[in-house]
Amino acid sequence: MAKSLDKWQFGDFQTPDSLAREVTQVLRINHKISPDIVIEPNCGKGAFIRASVDEFLDSKIIGLDINKKYVEEARLSISNHQNSNNVILYESDFFETNWRDLISKFSGYVLVIGNPPWVTSSELSILNSQNLPSKSNFQNRRGIEAITGSGNFDISEWMLLKYVEWLSEREGTIAVLCKYSVARKVIRQARRKSGNRFSTHIYLIDAKFHFRASVEACLFVLSTADIVDNSDCKVYENLKSREISYLIGERDGLILRDTIKYEKWKHLAGQNLKYVWRSGIKHDCSKVMELEQIYDTLFLNGIGKNYYMEEKYLYLLLKSSDIGNGRIENCRRFVLVTQQSVGDDTSNIQNIAPKTWQYLLDHDNYLKNRKSSIYKSKPPYSIFGIGSYSFKGWKIAISGLYKQLKFCLVKPIKGKPVMFDDTVNFLSFETEEEAEFIFKLITSTPAIEFLDSMIFWDEKRPITIDILTRRAVC
Repeated sequence: MAKSLDKWQFGDFQTPDSLAREVTQVLRINHKISPDIVIEPNCGKGAFIRASVDEFLDSKIIGLDINKKYVEEARLSISNHQNSNNVILYESDFFETNWRDLISKFSGYVLVIGNPPWVTSSELSILNSQNLPSKSNFQNRRGIEAITGSGNFDISEWMLLKYVEWLSEREGTIAVLCKYSVARKVIRQARRKSGNRFSTHIYLIDAKFHFRASVEACLFVLSTADIVDNSDCKVYENLKSREISYLIGERDGLILRDTIKYEKWKHLAGQNLKYVWRSGIKHDCSKVMELEQIYDTLFLNGIGKNYYMEEKYLYLLLKSSDIGNGRIENCRRFVLVTQQSVGDDTSNIQNIAPKTWQYLLDHDNYLKNRKSSIYKSKPPYSIFGIGSYSFKGWKIAISGLYKQLKFCLVKPIKGKPVMFDDTVNFLSFETEEEAEFIFKLITSTPAIEFLDSMIFWDEKRPITIDILTRRAVC
């Protein structure tokens, strides 16, 4: 998605009029919203102003935006509307506005509506943008991030929590378009700060269609109305849906994507210490450590050079894309495994496999310049994610990146165990019989539904060891 500098630093994704109208109709019809005052803190060119003046005929409507031209365009677009006298629009910087003073001037039920910036603090920092809130530890971070305020966060998350503060002592509704991940974070933060003050609803929207943005997005509604004992967030498939797709909620200290499925299968929870999920090998230098076999002992590395090497330290490698697509019968690559456990001395490679040792020496600069601090004070050419479990022949593996619960039963190839990259999670076994038995348990319908209830598929790495560990395999 191409972004101009201004569009990037202001998170400027103008809402289509058709989408704004759908949102206001959902609020009026589904949530019976009839506000006394409507506030649009980032009104842009006025899509939500126009929709609100049509939908909420008796409401006072206030719109603010940092862009003077947008404010003028929004004002012009409603100039001939019969209720234009109900609308106040003016230029203002969100982060400089005295919102407490502004809102206190109006009484009655408040609707805060709009489309806050879809941009993160890190992106703005890269641009040296001044369009940032002052640093604070609003996410309750620990350590150096709490001290410096350096943790990356979505600007809209910060804004939404401000909206929640505005409604801490008065009745109202917040209805905004935002990332699905931001909505989940705000739900948790709002519950911590305000208890069960708000009911929450999420309507999924097609951000690709409306904004040409490749991100999971939604209409997020928080309201002081319709509070019930069950504080779960109701999720709908789209703005036209009337049936709830699933409920997001907190159980047993966990944030869950589907509380109904979780409650159904939570008796499966628990960790069997005999079976420990691991991540694959971490080496941070694929150009050197991953190779393709040309023939016999001749290998091609990622730099494009051929080398003869002994096979002693070379193992077939399955990457996340292989596991995610079920390509497990034939490996495309080999990985150089310099240790059998973390911290092992690597100098013995020189005597056992002199060609391999020379290869490592030839690429010493690449390996010394790996950025991660985990390699400091470790033997030369160290790797991580390695142990006795790596060398067991039979494995059950799943990609941490792919958005599907697709487990693969991986067998030895040419008499050697197969290795994985560090985005793959796996269990390992000594025998085929045990691996097949556990595979049947893990891939059973109850087990899959239980895991699915805990996974938010919009995450960058949705399937984590933490989630997999919550399920006892037997």
